[in-house]
Amino acid sequence: MDLNHLLSEQGIDVEITGSNNYEDMKGSDIVVVVAGAGRKPGMTRMDLLKINAGVVKDVVGNVRKYADNSLIIPVTNPLDPMAYITFKTSGFEKNRVFGMGGMLDLSRFKQFIHEATNSPRKEIDAIVIGEHGENMLPLTRLAQISGKPLPTIISQEKLDEIFTLTKSVAAEVIKLKGATVHAPGNAISSMIESVVKDKKQVMPVSTYLDGEYGYSDVTIGVPAVIGKNGVEKINELDLNQEEKEWFDKGVNSVKNALASIDI
Repeated sequence: MDLNHLLSEQGIDVEITGSNNYEDMKGSDIVVVVAGAGRKPGMTRMDLLKINAGVVKDVVGNVRKYADNSLIIPVTNPLDPMAYITFKTSGFEKNRVFGMGGMLDLSRFKQFIHEATNSPRKEIDAIVIGEHGENMLPLTRLAQISGKPLPTIISQEKLDEIFTLTKSVAAEVIKLKGATVHAPGNAISSMIESVVKDKKQVMPVSTYLDGEYGYSDVTIGVPAVIGKNGVEKINELDLNQEEKEWFDKGVNSVKNALASIDI
């Protein structure tokens, strides 16, 4: 009701309906899965694995039943394992399941670059790949401001600080206010907009790999072209040895998590 009141004041003719009946999503084009327990202060995302796996399976089973032509955007943590569970439970083609994790990490990465350089946010070009968790990989080496490589603008010490802050800031937000809300919501909105408007924007999303980056049968954050068909292309970056090791850590973390539960 609150959202409909906002729409009325803005003169926007879109109807928002709340429901606890899965059948009401029948025929949906896009389904965003946010169901599950939230992360509490002191918890890692992986602490939620066994709690949320069953919830996501149930939700996705109903998506398959009532919205079998939809695209699915998993958001529930731990994101990468939940994206894998979503993909396997749905039986959908791999391009139709892509999780929101890297887009949120990227917004934080860009903010810390902005704070370190006082550069206009729109001039910052960057990417975060890998696990949405302790092993995420903010690629400081590839970040640019107005086309200039970030490592030529600030010191290695500052780059390392940005790297660390990007990985740890979510826990700080949760400690201060109990949950992350606005930045995740905006990230989801951007992903949906790229689908609906067929923008074919390159976004870091958790999607199923089938040989890309040397891995198969795992979902992990990679840059992908997002359009009306979902993941239309996975872009493979040329990672150096250190970056590859970080990416490998993330993949192994996700695979170990998945091996610990029944799918």
